[in-house]
Amino acid sequence: MKLRTILTLILAVFAGACQAQPGPDDAIVEMAQAFARNNKPRLTQLLPLARGHLLEPWAAYWELRARLDTASPQEVQDFFTRYAGTYQEDRLRNDWLLVLGQRRDWAAFAAEYPRFRMNDDREVKCYALVARSVAEGANTPASVVEEARRLWLAQRDLDDGCTLAATTFSADGPVRQRITTSDAWRKARIATEGNRPRVAASAVELVSPHALPLLSELNASPTKFLKNRVTAILRTRRELIGLALIKLATTDPDNAATLLENKWGPQLSVEERNWIWGVLGRQAAQRLQPTALAFFDKVTKDSDLSDDMLAWKVRAALRASMVPQWPTVLSGIEAMSEEARRDIAWQYWRARALQAAGSAAERAEAMQVFESMASPRGFYEQLALEEVGRKVAPPERPAPLTEQEKEAARQNPGLARGLAAIALGLRDEGRREWNYTTNLARPGGMEDRELLAAAQLACEREVWDRCINTSDRTKGEFDIDQRFPMPFREAVTRRALEIGLDPAYVFGLMRQESRFVADARSSVGASGLMQVMPATARWTARKLGLNGFSPDKLTDRDTNLMIGTGYLKLVLDSFDGSMAMAAAAYNAGPTRPRVWRNGPVLDAAVWAENVPFGETRDYVKKVLSNTTLYAALLTGEPQSLKARLGRVGPRDDSEPEAGRDLP
Repeated sequence: MKLRTILTLILAVFAGACQAQPGPDDAIVEMAQAFARNNKPRLTQLLPLARGHLLEPWAAYWELRARLDTASPQEVQDFFTRYAGTYQEDRLRNDWLLVLGQRRDWAAFAAEYPRFRMNDDREVKCYALVARSVAEGANTPASVVEEARRLWLAQRDLDDGCTLAATTFSADGPVRQRITTSDAWRKARIATEGNRPRVAASAVELVSPHALPLLSELNASPTKFLKNRVTAILRTRRELIGLALIKLATTDPDNAATLLENKWGPQLSVEERNWIWGVLGRQAAQRLQPTALAFFDKVTKDSDLSDDMLAWKVRAALRASMVPQWPTVLSGIEAMSEEARRDIAWQYWRARALQAAGSAAERAEAMQVFESMASPRGFYEQLALEEVGRKVAPPERPAPLTEQEKEAARQNPGLARGLAAIALGLRDEGRREWNYTTNLARPGGMEDRELLAAAQLACEREVWDRCINTSDRTKGEFDIDQRFPMPFREAVTRRALEIGLDPAYVFGLMRQESRFVADARSSVGASGLMQVMPATARWTARKLGLNGFSPDKLTDRDTNLMIGTGYLKLVLDSFDGSMAMAAAAYNAGPTRPRVWRNGPVLDAAVWAENVPFGETRDYVKKVLSNTTLYAALLTGEPQSLKARLGRVGPRDDSEPEAGRDLP
């Protein structure tokens, strides 16, 4: 080959290599993609191109995290030093502590753990308790064991740290306090009802490993397991019978109730019977069945039930008839743990029960509770406002931010990295960096004025989710313009009025759906400002007569508004104009609320509290409270949440049913 040809080939290869080198922004984005694919060689190759970039800490984190299991302790410490004070430093520390815990390197773990600022990883917390017991032995305080017990019982999925903590504090050893046999069976019961057999097996193995084959048998067929047994005398056998009844209750509650009443109840302890009746009550209440309270009435001691069972007992009492069973509501809430009673929902319903009780002292106490809650901040706070005779109005705006406060936010490197990541399309990374900076970088997070300045920075950049969520965290200050912005106000208002929708309702729903992020995409494929699913969008487009529509157009603002509001209007009409039911249908699909509306005619606040799905229950409350505040902003007049809620009951069968084909 001639020299000229060889040189030409070399130059061509060199030029191609140069052309293939991505710029700094592209290198960051490609590294994020390589990290998601666990492409370690590509991460190492790209890292030099990210040096000096604002998001270099992310690049360095991805590269080291991908090979953390083989990295040397010195490499890890060098990273901590180079990126001290950043989210990525503490994120890697979280990952490194998990590695040290898995290795049972308690000395290294104990040295690093005090530097962990986020301290929000349950498994790391469990490892820390084990490390402390290793160091302190018989001197380990009872509070350590109690914390291990709490974390282990809250564990939904198996992890090494909390499983190790449970084993450590239940086995014979130097620590006198114990995670008890009752704790283990309680966890097995909760896991069995939640259809988490591996978690249940792990709990049973802790106290009765010989019972694992029987556990597998009852999981395979609880009916057959119960049919083949006659007596249950010893604790292990009784608990296994209980697990079988719990398993059966999730699919055939009537059969489980019959077997408990007629065969197994007399052989079980009082606590065991009460728990299973509580399971049956909760299952019936979640199905909105009128038998729920009959099951709960068989419980002889409410303190034997979990907080979640008691919550469903209260909900069942609220919807038992057009007038709630207030004594049962009150007794159910009083039986909850102190932590559960602090929930704003139970504060409100306890006050309502006291208000209905009749005595002057109880009514006075109810008014004190309402006064302490009353605020425009949320659903129950707004309802409390109306109980004390005031409507919902925007609160007084805080003092304007000073230039120094704004500049401090602009100069904050964590906020800058968060915004830069979002600008590159790395929204999840940007969100995590931003939240760490505002909430966790120092104990207690930012003060109110700092949060307002950070929120304002996000608002000015039109990063609306960070604007809203950051301002929402303030405790004393309430900036209505940050918490309830109205991007695209003219377009939203025009479209809503064109089709007969309340613009406040559209804003309230969009705030909850997408936080006004126009290109938002959910894990299930919903897109855009109003988070419309592709199939729903195609159906709605046909209904609206939109020719040439395709789901890829859902990220276009005006198209998304047209499809989303069009669908919302059809849903609202099909539910007789009920904003509560329409919000539930928008979130969970229209079929479910058609079932949920059956039963007695209810105050819509009671109906919303009884929505079986936790996500949808929370969604309905937030959309309606959002709507009420947006209405106050748009009209300049105080508003009533209760008026928007109205009442919910069965459909009038004499009227034609609209929207039966709604997807």
